[in-house]
Order: sequence, then C-alpha cells, then structure tokens
Amino acid sequence: MVNGIEDTALAADAAAVMGLLPSRPRLLALGEPTHGADILLDVRNDLFRQLIEQEGYRSIAIESDCMAGLAVNDYVTSGTGTLDDAMEHGFSHGFGASAANRELVRWMRAYNDGRPASERVRFAGFDGPLEITGAASPRQALTALHTYLAARVDADLLPCTAETLARLLGADDPWTEPAAMMDPARSAGRSAAAAELRVLADDLVALLDEQTPHLIAATSRDAWQRARLYGRTAVGLLRYHYWMADTSPGRMTRLVGVRDQMMAANLLALAEQGPVLVFAHNGHLQRAKSSMRLTDDLRPEWWSAGALVSAHLGADYAFLATALGTIRHQGVDTPPPDTLEGLLYALPEDRCVIDTARLAAALGAAPPAPRVSPWFGYAPIDPTHLPGIDALLFVKDVPHD
Repeated sequence: MVNGIEDTALAADAAAVMGLLPSRPRLLALGEPTHGADILLDVRNDLFRQLIEQEGYRSIAIESDCMAGLAVNDYVTSGTGTLDDAMEHGFSHGFGASAANRELVRWMRAYNDGRPASERVRFAGFDGPLEITGAASPRQALTALHTYLAARVDADLLPCTAETLARLLGADDPWTEPAAMMDPARSAGRSAAAAELRVLADDLVALLDEQTPHLIAATSRDAWQRARLYGRTAVGLLRYHYWMADTSPGRMTRLVGVRDQMMAANLLALAEQGPVLVFAHNGHLQRAKSSMRLTDDLRPEWWSAGALVSAHLGADYAFLATALGTIRHQGVDTPPPDTLEGLLYALPEDRCVIDTARLAAALGAAPPAPRVSPWFGYAPIDPTHLPGIDALLFVKDVPHD
C-alpha cells in the first residue's frame, strides 16, 4: 500500500463528510458507480438520514423521472396515496422495485408525519422523462402547464387553446417509437407539429414567468414551482425529440447533453428552495467532462449535470463519489493493487469515507493505473478526476442481492 493511504480513511458518516467541506453546501451530491446495488442505496439511506437530522437538509433528489417523482413527493409530504402506489408510479428506470428505495420513501413519510410544512423533507426526481431507449411524449408536461395557466390568466394571453395542443400532440405512439433511438427517420421530433409545439411551449413558459407575482398569489409558491417544472420538462422533451430526428454526427452528443442539461435545470431549481441531497450515477454528478463509449467510432463527450451545477453554484456544490471493490456476481473481482480501487481495497474497513485531498498527497504526482471493468454496468473512478471530487465513499464488496 502507498504510504499514508490508511490515514485518509474516516468513518462512513455525515460528520466525516461535513468535516471535509468548508461549509454546508446548498447541493450535496452522492454518486454511485453502478445502478441496482441495494447495498450502495442502504449506505446512501444511512448517510442521508444523518444529514437531514444533523445538518438540516430538506430535499432528496434522485436520478429518476421528475414528473413521476411528484407522486412520491405528494405521498411523503402529505400522505397522498399509498406507499405501494408511490413505488409503482413514482419512479423510472425500474428504481421503484428497489427495497432500499422503498425504505427511503417509507422513512421520509414517517419523518414528516406530524411535522409542520416548513420542516418536512421533500422528494424529487431530477431526470427527465427519459429512458435509454427513448423519451416520453411531451403531452403530460405541456398539458399540465397549459391547464395551470388557463385557469388563472386571461384567455387572450394564452398562445393557444387546449384543443390546439391536443391536435398538435396527436397520438403518443409516434413520440415514444422505440426504433427512433437508432433510426432518426422514425422520430417525430422534426415534424411540422413538433416545430409548432416548440414555439408554443416557449410562449407558455414565457407567460408563466411574466405572470409570476399573480400566479404565486393566486395559488402558492409550491404550485408555481410545480408549473415551472412542467415548463422545463416540456421544453426539454421537445428539444430532445428534435435531436432524436437529427442525422448529423453530433446527434448522440446533443442527446446526452440535453438530458444532463435538463437534470441540471431541475437541480438548480431545487437548490433555489433550500439545501438538497442528490443521488445519481457518478457520471451525472462529476465535475469533469463525461464520456461514453457506444462503438469503436462513437464516443460522445458532454458536460454532466454536476459540472453544470458546479459552474453555477461554485462552493455551494459538493460531490461525494462512490468507489467500490468487487461485484463478483458480475465478474468484477478483486481490483488490481496498482489501481485506485485496489489501493483502497487493502484498507481494513468494509466501508469508509476517504479524504481525497490527503489521498492525492499520499499518491504523489503519478496517479494510479485506471481500473478496467469487464462489465459495462460498472464505471470505475478515473484517477485523474480526483481533484474534482470533494470526498470519496468506498464500499469494499457488493453482495449478490
């Protein structure tokens, strides 16, 4: 082991994390290097509970559909619906099936029970209504925004009627065509109707902004914030569909960039409302530029949500990345000893928080060798990214759930 690395390991708790930061950040992000490992979510749950109870964080945002997440927030803040309903309808990417996510939602509801509204913990999804195979129709977000405005502003100010929106949106199937991800010609994103919808969405969002004083007074700040979410989502989805129909070499780079820009906009809106805890893949939260190898000739690079938020918030953004040792059931065995994960694997702790500043000093000028994963579903830490990581959470082994 490199001399001094054992001195960088701290207890895996909130006190250790906060002790490594100059002050409480408005947005504290915890990343994971793989999806679907409940042990990582269990560690997250423990850490987030401590940060809520000890540091006053009042929102938890995870990498899941922002529109679906409204149902989870309604459940945890006011008891609307049931836990089963929240898990079934409030998550995307299959995350609702996770026992650890269920426990988080259950705990949030129990924590909020009997507390005044100002002390309740809120839940948010901050991803767009997107899956790896495509995107949702903009219908839900666009219609919800129009409905909110139509009930509260003069009809003459609206850029269109509900009937016009419905006609332009048409059926959902062309929007959600699975083949469009690989074949731009199958996308509806550059049709005449889609072009008109982009203009109308922009006008509706502009009207929402123009009428802000009246709308907050007529409804509530929470309702206005929700309408802003509808607007961001509608505009983002229409932009995403537009680029799905693109045939240029920049198509995939624009798609992943649009997705992370939607994530960043949601996170910045949440940060306006109070201190936020965030959980997502490391790649969406890192400050360094992200990249993804799709084929030998296609490796898009883009700025992640974390990089964008960090550029806006500065010291009010902190990034705690997670590194791990093994996922043996996926062929990820003991890491080579000359890699970052291999050096950390030699520590006696099963899980710990690593002081990255002291770790960098212990490593010296030459970074460890990069670890190469035999499984596409796990992304090792890039050692060159250490300067942009405020602290590192290390989990030694991921068992087969």
